[in-house]
Amino acid sequence: MLLDVSIGKDSLSIQIDNPFHSDINAFAGQIGEFASPRGIDVAPLDLPGLIKKMIKGIAGCEHGCPADAKGFVARGFHGFKLEYVEGGILTATAKLEDGKAINFKMFPDF
Repeated sequence: MLLDVSIGKDSLSIQIDNPFHSDINAFAGQIGEFASPRGIDVAPLDLPGLIKKMIKGIAGCEHGCPADAKGFVARGFHGFKLEYVEGGILTATAKLEDGKAINFKMFPDF
């Protein structure tokens, strides 16, 4: 799986080799290090929760296979605008108080 994070024209790609045994907090830390010099504080965002839910939405079989990406989008998550894109891609956008936005796009391996 691949997680792309973008702020304006800048982006960060994180490879998720084993979605079921990943260090979600390390991914959130990488995103924080990427966002901070761009003037975005990700501390108020539940990045570990978002990443975990996005992984489960694409790779998980908690509600039977295929995974429940569309259900995750329908339920929503803590102030993020979620979208399902055909092909199993999930996107999430958070608008911050200063008008800036941080965008996440997770791609499946298949």
